Amino acid sequence: MQALSPPPSSSSLSSSIVGTSRRRRPPTGPLVVHCIHRSYDSVNFPAGVVSSRSDWQSSCAILSSKVVGQEQPPENSIASVNGHKTIDLDLVPSSNNGNRPLPLQKPLTITDLAPAPMHGSQLRVAYQGVPGAYSEAAAGKAYPKCEAIPCDQFEVAFQAVELWIADRAVLPVENSLGGSIHRNYDLLLRHRLHIVGEVQLPVHHCLMALPGVRKEYITRVISHPQALAQCEHTLTKLGLQAAREAVDDTAGAAEYIAANNLRDTAAIASARAAELYGMQILADGIQDDCGNVTRFVMLAREPIIPRTDRPFKTSIVFAHDKGTSVLFKVLSAFAFRNINLTKIESRPHRNRPIRLVDDANVGTAKHFEYLFYVDFEASMAEVRAQNALAEVQEFASFLRVLGSYPMDMTPWSPSGGD
Repeated sequence: MQALSPPPSSSSLSSSIVGTSRRRRPPTGPLVVHCIHRSYDSVNFPAGVVSSRSDWQSSCAILSSKVVGQEQPPENSIASVNGHKTIDLDLVPSSNNGNRPLPLQKPLTITDLAPAPMHGSQLRVAYQGVPGAYSEAAAGKAYPKCEAIPCDQFEVAFQAVELWIADRAVLPVENSLGGSIHRNYDLLLRHRLHIVGEVQLPVHHCLMALPGVRKEYITRVISHPQALAQCEHTLTKLGLQAAREAVDDTAGAAEYIAANNLRDTAAIASARAAELYGMQILADGIQDDCGNVTRFVMLAREPIIPRTDRPFKTSIVFAHDKGTSVLFKVLSAFAFRNINLTKIESRPHRNRPIRLVDDANVGTAKHFEYLFYVDFEASMAEVRAQNALAEVQEFASFLRVLGSYPMDMTPWSPSGGD
C-alpha cells in the first residue's frame, strides 16, 4: 500500500484539477480548485476526488510544480478559469480569525487508499482536457461506468494516478493521421505507471459556432493543432477564408467560444462538445480522412497479470549498446521467434544525446543516441516473449517493460462517430 507524502511546510504552491462529483454537484457546475497559500476557513470539495480537505491539501502540495509569485490575490476572492469558479484556500491553516486553533483534520486511512473495484465500476479515470474532449470519450469506452476526472495537462493526469486521486489515466499515444504524441512517450519513461490496456477511438470532427452564426461570418477557426491539420482540405472546400489558430484541446476551443460569446469564431470539436457548450454544428464529419483513429493507453499504479487466453500486446523501451548492427540484432530477437512488431518509435536519449565515434579513416563523428519504444504482439506470460527480451537485454544498455496488456479487438467502422 502506498502512502501520500506530507506537503511542504512553508512553500506556496499552485495546481489545478477539474473535479466531478458522484454524490453532490455544485449548482454552478464543476469546480476548478486552485491551491495557493492563503487563509480560508472551510471548503467542500466534490466527492470521489478526495475524501476530505486535508486529503486534497496533501495531494495538491505534491502535485504542484510551480511556486506562486510574490503577489497574492485579494482576500476572499473567487476567480474564474475557463468559465469555472476557482476557490483559494490555505494549505496550512493555523487559526480561525485569530481566536482559536482549528481542529485537526482526519488523516488518511486504509479505506481512503484502498484499491478501486475492477471492471470499470466506480473507477476514477483521469484524462487531459475538459468535458467533451475525445480523451473523455476514450475513458468512457475503456471504462463505461467510470467517473472521468479532467486534468489541464498530460503530466497532471500521470500525477493524479500516482497520488491516488485517480485510479487510472487514459492518454493518447498516436493518431493514424498525425502520428505519435511524443510528449506522452516521454512521460511514460519519466513516470513509473504501467500500461494496463489500450483503446482505439474513431475521431469524428464537427465545425461549430454559437447559435445563429453563419459560415460566411466566420473569420477564425480554433482547435487543437492536430484537429486543424486533419480538417484542412475540408475547410478549404467549405469556402472558409478564416485564420486557423491552435489551442490546447478541441473541447476547450468550444468552451472558450461559448464563455466569451465569440460570434466570429468557429471551433473544431466533437458533437458532444457542441452539446455541452450550447454550440451549433455548421458541418459534420469534416475530417479529411474517414479512417481517422486515435490510440489511447490506460495507465495504472500496478501492472496486470499477463495471460495467454486472449491476444496481448507488450510495450517496451530500450537503449542499445555501442557496436555494429546492434539494432538489427535486437530486432532479430523478435523475428526469429515469429513475434510481430506493431510499432517502433525512436526518441533522443536526453541523458546521453550525443555519441562520439572515432574512425582512423574519417576522423571523429557525432551521432545521436536514441531510446527505442517497441510494441509487439505477445504476452509476457509466453516463453517466446520472455526469451526474446532476455536476448534483447544482451545488447541493451537499458531495458524497461512499460506494460503487457490485452489488445483492443473491438470492431471499428470508418464511418462511425465518436
